[in-house]
Amino acid sequence: MTTAAASANIAAPRHDWTLDEINVLFALPFNDLLFQAQQVHRAHFDANAVQVSTLLSIKTGACPEDCKYCPQSGHYNTQLEKEKLLEIEKVVTQAKAAKEAGASRFCMGAAWRSPRDKDLLAVEEMVRQVKALGLETCMTLGMVDGEQANRLAAAGLDYYNHNLDTSPDYYGEIITTRTYSDRLETLATVREAGMKVCSGGILGMGEGARDRSALLQELAKLSPHPESVPINMLVKVPGTPLEDVEDLDPLEFIRAIAVARIMLPQSHVRLSAGREQMSESTQALAFMAGANSIFYGDKLLTTGNPQAERDRALFAKLGLHPERRTTCEDDDTHAERLARQAEQHARAERVAALAVDASV
Repeated sequence: MTTAAASANIAAPRHDWTLDEINVLFALPFNDLLFQAQQVHRAHFDANAVQVSTLLSIKTGACPEDCKYCPQSGHYNTQLEKEKLLEIEKVVTQAKAAKEAGASRFCMGAAWRSPRDKDLLAVEEMVRQVKALGLETCMTLGMVDGEQANRLAAAGLDYYNHNLDTSPDYYGEIITTRTYSDRLETLATVREAGMKVCSGGILGMGEGARDRSALLQELAKLSPHPESVPINMLVKVPGTPLEDVEDLDPLEFIRAIAVARIMLPQSHVRLSAGREQMSESTQALAFMAGANSIFYGDKLLTTGNPQAERDRALFAKLGLHPERRTTCEDDDTHAERLARQAEQHARAERVAALAVDASV
């Protein structure tokens, strides 16, 4: 790649990556790929800062989806006990502990296909109270429609997580209970409501190299790019259909991190599920390749995660530090945003009324 082409990649995000271009990146000599990823990373971020999030399962088990990797699916026997929606007070207690441990964002996940209205009331209050602690908030609740997304945004939700999981071609091998277009529609709905997008995928599910390229291509097509991009390594859970799938070579995983960094230059690329099984050397290579976000704590929903003390020790070895973030709107900013949303809603109603009058 010429210096001019490399500079162009660093300067601005692209949404028109071809599969051939992406495959060329994956095929670069390992050192060249990491060098290019480092250039992009340093152009947009502090190379030694890592955004730290904590994830809590607020409703566990009995999910009606059939995602073959997921221990929470009601289709498989993984010995996971179903739990009802957590009480708001317990969620806030966990959020306080996460903040004290160094997290700047608190993510909450529920095993639903989509939330019911009665559950959404409690979720909105969770968002408000966690936000009041000075933490950024993120939710993953399955599919949401426009009204639900607007309610979450009005409650102050900063990020909505909805992963694409894999390529469009391989998707049907992993999930049959919702379509790829369903996922893209949810992401568009969330964006239209004014929330930031968290979306990534899972590697090591038996997909081919071309599927990994196609997944990153789909993420790069989103405009704007997702602000947060979790790159997960499959955690093989007994009882799921993928419990015996062949392990992905760790260096192939690092290549995917580096290509994600190059293609999504302004996104936080999160080293996510599977870190429990990674050596410190593999994690160090991931940070070198451009990962600059992690989940902090004992669990990722229902699977293991390195404990905070181990993460702090690794950060010390590598000279990394948690990213410092302005996490919470003040009251005036929050009021202004709600007023803008109310005006937009009123304007839409006026336009609809005029259209009806015109038709009459």
